[in-house]
Amino acid sequence: MTTTLRPSGPLQQSGGGGRSRPYEVRVNSRRVGTLLIAADTPSGPTVGEIRDLAVDEPDRRRGRATVAALAAEEVLRGWGCRRVRISVPADSPGGLRLAAALGYAETGRNMAKELPQDPPALSEGVRGRPMTGAEYAAWDVRARELYAASWTARGLRPEEARAKAEADHDAQLPRGLETPGVTLAVLEAAGTPVGHVWLAQAGEEGAGAYVYDVEVAEEHRGRGHGRDLMLLAERAAIARGHRRLALHVFADNTPALRLYESLGYRTTHVNYAKELL
Repeated sequence: MTTTLRPSGPLQQSGGGGRSRPYEVRVNSRRVGTLLIAADTPSGPTVGEIRDLAVDEPDRRRGRATVAALAAEEVLRGWGCRRVRISVPADSPGGLRLAAALGYAETGRNMAKELPQDPPALSEGVRGRPMTGAEYAAWDVRARELYAASWTARGLRPEEARAKAEADHDAQLPRGLETPGVTLAVLEAAGTPVGHVWLAQAGEEGAGAYVYDVEVAEEHRGRGHGRDLMLLAERAAIARGHRRLALHVFADNTPALRLYESLGYRTTHVNYAKELL
C-alpha cells in the first residue's frame, strides 16, 4: 500500500509570497490523516512549516506519519524553502520520536503555568513599576534588533528577519505603551532598574497571557532577579484577570528553562527545525 498526500483545499497565497495548503494523508484512496503545509514568512516562502500532522488511530505505528512528513518536505522544497519547522505537543511521544528519527533538532519549547488566585510576593527590596516613555523608546529599538537576530538564527535571511521584526512589533504594539491589554514593566532592586518584562493577552479572551520579552540587564545577572521578573509578570497577568501565563524559551537557554520549571511552568510543545538539503 502507498501513502501519499492529496490536497484537501485550495492553495492560499499572500502578497509577500507566503502560502499554505491543507492535505489529506491517504493510503491508496483511503484517508488516514491530515496536515497543513505552510510557508508564510514576510518576504517569501524560504522557511516552511508542517502543522497539525495527525494520523487516525487505526493507522498509527505503521509509518504513515513518517511518509507524510517526508512528502511534506518535498512540497516545501518545491516552494523554494530551505528550512522546515515543526511543533510537537509535549504529550505526543510518537510525534517526539518521529521528529528525532527524521533528523529534526530542538530549537525551543512553549511552556505555560496555571496561575494562583493570589499574586506572588516579590523579594525584599524589589519592586515593579511601569516602563517610562524614555525607557520604552530605547527598549523598542533594541527589542526589534534582538527579535530580528533570533529569526536570522532560525533560518530567515537578514532582510526577512528585519521585515518580520518590524511587522510583528508594529502589530503587537500599535500604540506603544498605550496599547490596550499590554504590560511593559521594569523591575527595580534597591531603586536601580535591573530588568524588564513585556506581556499581553494571548489570543482570544480567556486564553491567558503571554510573555513576549523578559530580560535581566547583563550587569545585574546571577542575583535572582530573573525569578522576581517572572513573579512580576505573574502579578501583572493576575491583575488583568488572566489565569494562565505562557512563554517560549530557546533550547540553548538552559538557565531560563530550569528557572521556568522551578516556578511551575510545564512544556506544552517542543519546537524543531532542520535544513532542507
